Amino acid sequence: MPDVAASPLTAIDSHAHVFSRGLDLASERRYAPTYDAPLGDYLGQLQAPGFSHGVLVQPSFLGTDNRYLLSALQSVPGQLRGVVMLDRDVEREALDDMARLGVRGVRLNLMGQALPDLTDAEWRPLFERIGEQGWHLELHRQVADIPTLVRALEPYGLDIVIDHFGRPDARLGLGQPGFAELLTLGGKGRVWVKVSGVYRLAGTPEQNLAFARQALGALEAHYGAERLMWGSDWPHTQHEATVSFGSVVEQFEALGCSADLRRALLVETARDLFGFK
Repeated sequence: MPDVAASPLTAIDSHAHVFSRGLDLASERRYAPTYDAPLGDYLGQLQAPGFSHGVLVQPSFLGTDNRYLLSALQSVPGQLRGVVMLDRDVEREALDDMARLGVRGVRLNLMGQALPDLTDAEWRPLFERIGEQGWHLELHRQVADIPTLVRALEPYGLDIVIDHFGRPDARLGLGQPGFAELLTLGGKGRVWVKVSGVYRLAGTPEQNLAFARQALGALEAHYGAERLMWGSDWPHTQHEATVSFGSVVEQFEALGCSADLRRALLVETARDLFGFK
């Protein structure tokens, strides 16, 4: 898949998960795995199409217990970065320890939840500590709510990463509520978008791919290639029966990216945002 020059860093998968079904699960969750997704399996998936580095994102069903993710980062220092989930009262010392292992962001997975008021004072300590670390905040929520969330975060001056195209509905096209505003957020200069999870866009495979092509073109026009990155979303939770690392690689190829956009999506954006060397 990658067609970049041979080097220790060939391509980066900016979004994947590792876990074991035997771990303690969050009491409030939408999903529970019936299989393991260990680090060794993920590294094997990376190598087959020529990826050298990856980003592990804490799965929502593990809540704020990041120990499995942190152990994975420690196992292969330098090859991976991490995005964790945190309690609002997390201590600075814990964040310092995570940073040393390669954590560079915090995820707010708000799918299936009531929309929180991020302007409430109870969020301030967490957002301020994220800013002190120089980390980004990753948002996972339907696109109609993304602009409201980003506006609420503006006073903190945080870098913000939007998951999975902003989770639009491919059946509703580019004119659906929230997507036009998502495009305008590119002008703010501190928002990135993960071009990932095409199969999560609610339509048929054909609808999803057609929408992803249109959306990627619009996102590149408004954000520039340097604010966009690709992720596999391995192991494709809730879609394991029909989706694989190989199939999402094929989906990426079917997007028909230019050479410059391809290099940004696979190398440059994630390298710079996550501090790979």
